[in-house]
Amino acid sequence: MLITHDTRCALDCVVDLLNTDPRSNGEEGLPDVPALRAFVKAHRISDVGGLDERDLAAVRTTRDRFRAVHHAGSDRVAAELLNAMVAEAGTTPQLTDHDAYNWHMHYFAPGAALAEHIAADGGMALAFLLVAGERERLRYCDAPDCRRAFVDLSRNRSRRYCDSRTCGNRLHVAAYRARRREAAVPSPSGPAD
Repeated sequence: MLITHDTRCALDCVVDLLNTDPRSNGEEGLPDVPALRAFVKAHRISDVGGLDERDLAAVRTTRDRFRAVHHAGSDRVAAELLNAMVAEAGTTPQLTDHDAYNWHMHYFAPGAALAEHIAADGGMALAFLLVAGERERLRYCDAPDCRRAFVDLSRNRSRRYCDSRTCGNRLHVAAYRARRREAAVPSPSGPAD
């Protein structure tokens, strides 16, 4: 599956936004406006003016809408949710080459609020996954104690963990230790007479 750089950046932003949800990690990842500013900076979101509490509330609402898309029971429901989100964001597709990036698409309207910006670009990125029949690539970690979202871009769609070095490795080590414990337990004595 070919995913352009700007689509990948938008998907990464959606995933990281989902992972700020207290249902994903136990605490609010966007507790205040400075945290929102840090999120914007980390994702190099362009054309963002001053931010305030209204922006924070709107981004949290957008996060909930992305979560609903992720949990949608069918592609049709996901499409309806995405269509509504993208329409309400006032998408205005335009080519741009800002900040040393080559030509790419922005879907948010010039002067859009941050939540509209994220909803437009992220909504379109998720729409591209749905159109390609790849919506299942947006998933949650299989580790029992982790609820972090991720996008599985592996060729065979086999990724199970948000991070193979942490969640995946931790589960593999636990399974290895369990097998070692089982092997160390003496087997019952031979057959009875």
